[in-house]
Amino acid sequence: MIRVAIGGDHAGFEYKTILIKHLKENGFEVKDFGPYSSDSADYPDYVHPLCNAIEAKEADYGVLICGSANGVAITANKHQKIRAAICWQNELAALARQHNDANIICLPARFISSYNAQKMVDIFLTTDFEGGRHARRVGKIACTV
Repeated sequence: MIRVAIGGDHAGFEYKTILIKHLKENGFEVKDFGPYSSDSADYPDYVHPLCNAIEAKEADYGVLICGSANGVAITANKHQKIRAAICWQNELAALARQHNDANIICLPARFISSYNAQKMVDIFLTTDFEGGRHARRVGKIACTV
């Protein structure tokens, strides 16, 4: 069973709730990292623990949702073993997995519909990394300073 960690901020709370239900109905194991209401929330408080869980192999993939997806993506990508991709179209969700081996999809709740969010998450979680020339490039992403 694929284990999905999900989180975000207050702007992503409604979509997070919809996505949790959708994922569970489709056989995914889901761990909710918060927030747990639509009250104002600081996304790093939820993003860092979610990323730690992926790095510790307690989750296979992550879904992060905030208003623009920028804040959660920037925060997630501070982690060396995380490749978080902002997606707003189905093709981007597929390419994030195929070409970048992304392990977190970041969704901009203020710019996409909940239906499109569900579709992109489905695509992201069921698309394989192509490897090959892309593996060489992905291997050069981590900072080795």
